[in-house]
Amino acid sequence: MAAKHKILVLSGPNLQLLGTREPTIYGKVTLQDIHAQLVLRGSELGVDVDTFQSNHEGALVDRIGSARGTFDGILLNAGAYTHTSLALFDALKAVSLPCVEVHISNPEAREAYRHVSMVAGACIAKVSGFGADSYVLALEGLVRWLNRF
Repeated sequence: MAAKHKILVLSGPNLQLLGTREPTIYGKVTLQDIHAQLVLRGSELGVDVDTFQSNHEGALVDRIGSARGTFDGILLNAGAYTHTSLALFDALKAVSLPCVEVHISNPEAREAYRHVSMVAGACIAKVSGFGADSYVLALEGLVRWLNRF
């Protein structure tokens, strides 16, 4: 039997405020709810899901850096760091794990400064605009991608 895939889910700054932060943009689902949903859906898909949120860029970089050899793929909602962090891009490139960029809203439909992603070039795909479901859709896509190999 093949080993179970392990997926690391990383959420960046201010995402701990989901559920109360700008609900007209981000909805009323909390990050804890999203994490629970991902663990459940991961179990249904036969994968282990580990979740982590930090407001600190270095903590996210550290988690990415230690993912090689432990995880098979990454889901990343870098929040505002999406548009500013060369460090996250470099970390993703360095570990060479497939990563899916995730966003609750559709950044391209928002302010112009949100239209450019610094991490996109290190990702195999992007899921955005489906609210909290973006995370589950990204997980499903990443698992399908991993199962191809």
